[in-house]
Amino acid sequence: MWKLIYAGFLLIIVCIRAEQLSSKECEDLGFTGLALCSDCNALAEYVKDQELLSDCRKCCAEDSDDSTSKIVYSGAVLEVCMRKLVFYPEIVSFIEDEKEKFPSVKLQYAFNAPPKLIMLDDAGQHKEIIRIDNWKREHMLEFLREKLKPISAA
Repeated sequence: MWKLIYAGFLLIIVCIRAEQLSSKECEDLGFTGLALCSDCNALAEYVKDQELLSDCRKCCAEDSDDSTSKIVYSGAVLEVCMRKLVFYPEIVSFIEDEKEKFPSVKLQYAFNAPPKLIMLDDAGQHKEIIRIDNWKREHMLEFLREKLKPISAA
């Protein structure tokens, strides 16, 4: 009996994982990659669009200590549109006053791109894309301190 229950549970997990979308697909849908699955449940209280809620659940991360809180990255790319920077004074302030504290963060200009952090793994591959349109300078500092591996003095 327990083997049957366990097999059913594994099948559910496999089906859920198969429905997960890539970071790029989630970004195209408007999800940042930082949403926890509990955020989708909160969204369901206010939004009755089942397709939107389904997309949210395909882009969310499980609410456990091991999921998003312990993930760290080797570096990041801060991608912005130079022409739109005037609309983001908090990001300008970060670039001018704080960016040098994070040598693993590279600045990249992309025409018409919304401000975002592209988080990189050890091989320099894109692992997560996070929109930062409404972030305050303090939020950027806190996030980067928590999510970037310290650069070793070699």
